[in-house]
Amino acid sequence: MKAILYIGHGTRSKKGAVEIRAFIERVKVRIDVPIQELSFLELTEPLIEEGFETCVEQGATEIDVVPLFLLAAGHIKRDIPEALSPIIAKYPTIPVKIKNPFGVQDVILDGVAELIRDSAGKVTPEDRLLIVGVGSSDPDVHVNFGRIADGIGERLGAQSVSVCYLAATEPKLSEGLENISEDAVGRVIVVPYMLFTGLLLAELNKTVRLRQKGGQRILCTQALSNHTVIEDIVIERAVGE
Repeated sequence: MKAILYIGHGTRSKKGAVEIRAFIERVKVRIDVPIQELSFLELTEPLIEEGFETCVEQGATEIDVVPLFLLAAGHIKRDIPEALSPIIAKYPTIPVKIKNPFGVQDVILDGVAELIRDSAGKVTPEDRLLIVGVGSSDPDVHVNFGRIADGIGERLGAQSVSVCYLAATEPKLSEGLENISEDAVGRVIVVPYMLFTGLLLAELNKTVRLRQKGGQRILCTQALSNHTVIEDIVIERAVGE
């Protein structure tokens, strides 16, 4: 019997945990697979081992692992395989297939552009976009965010698109905000390139609100899971080869 094990990062945010569970419930009803379980890499229960065991207890004879991650970095390349390794060894007769992260896809960039328009309306050449990633020491992340910034800029006709990160690499958020705000004529549109609500996104929104109170024309768009394209991609990963 086939099973799908979804793996999210995990969060200390209760709102974020509720959001991801609701997201997966919407995905599950669109997939005709008898066993579907959600687990987390860290911070939120159930963790990966428990989620895997739950699949086995329900009679799983093959398990597809679907990571809920946008890009391939340390969690995908190292942490998730390391977490799965002992439990896969425990059940050598159960085939396990680990699906790829979402990657940089045109449909995602189309969805991000729509989310920006939903929040900001028409983007003018005077407006500036700041794409905010969580951050990683993996050098591929910078390459991918360069593609993301170029793709979103092209879709919106924005002339100024910058990237910054919340952790692990430069430039950090404070530097990114200062640089893009300097001599800005139009609005600063902050775009969190994150799947779900969490403490990092809450802190980002707080920073934006403080700048709004200070008189800056700045706004922050929603997490990416607010667009149905993310559901579609998870389903594609779950049922595809």
